[in-house]
Amino acid sequence: MPEPDEGASAARVRELNDAFRQAPHARGKLCLTRAIAAKSLSAQLAILHRVMTFDAFTEDNDPYQEHNFGAFEYDGEKIFWRIDYYDLACEYGSDDPSDPAQTTRVMTIMLASEY
Repeated sequence: MPEPDEGASAARVRELNDAFRQAPHARGKLCLTRAIAAKSLSAQLAILHRVMTFDAFTEDNDPYQEHNFGAFEYDGEKIFWRIDYYDLACEYGSDDPSDPAQTTRVMTIMLASEY
């Protein structure tokens, strides 16, 4: 059974991840892989909109309930997105992803085949 503070930490990480995913331009860094960046601007925007409004979290795709990964189909292709946690300089992993004062969130949007 998780420690009470672990549950609170996961809830805080989930809250921060949802806020970042819904407004990535303001809360971290957004990366598109080459295959996503090679798509038309309208396709990129449609994919980004799907990521920003994603809410199909399940036990299978979100076992830690942090809302840091998602997958969906777009135009016949499987799209993945994931959020990683780095220190403020983006050199190392964050020591505490629940603390935005010491964490830079980086969301990568990619084709499943690029994973």
